[in-house]
Amino acid sequence: MAPLLCLAVTLTTACNSASDDAQPQIPLAAVSEVLFLTDQQNSNLRFDNGAVYHKGGVRGLIIVRQSASSYLAFDRNCPYQPLDTCARLKIDPFLRLYDPCCQSQFSFQGQPQAGPATRPLRQYNTALSGNTLTITN
Repeated sequence: MAPLLCLAVTLTTACNSASDDAQPQIPLAAVSEVLFLTDQQNSNLRFDNGAVYHKGGVRGLIIVRQSASSYLAFDRNCPYQPLDTCARLKIDPFLRLYDPCCQSQFSFQGQPQAGPATRPLRQYNTALSGNTLTITN
């Protein structure tokens, strides 16, 4: 029985020390947003790799057009040190998303490309019906 107890203590200690080194997760937020693609403020979504800001999520949303029938929606909260007040993504006109606070850069598919961030951006579900894009989690 003693070897089994020793194994349980070792595993618990190993798991606790591993979680201490992990970055905190982006807080959860309920997302249920509707975008009308014909609205002037969404004109960047009329071409591939166009991106716009929208309300919702933890620190706002970034919507990216992949093609005429495919859109991606990401939380603007950077996954690297997401609790920092400045961890908010911006759209760079040179086809990337970036966090000016930690200098992390992400592709328009939400994957980390440079900087300290190693996690992808939090992505939300999108559904297109005519000229209406619905974003949910």
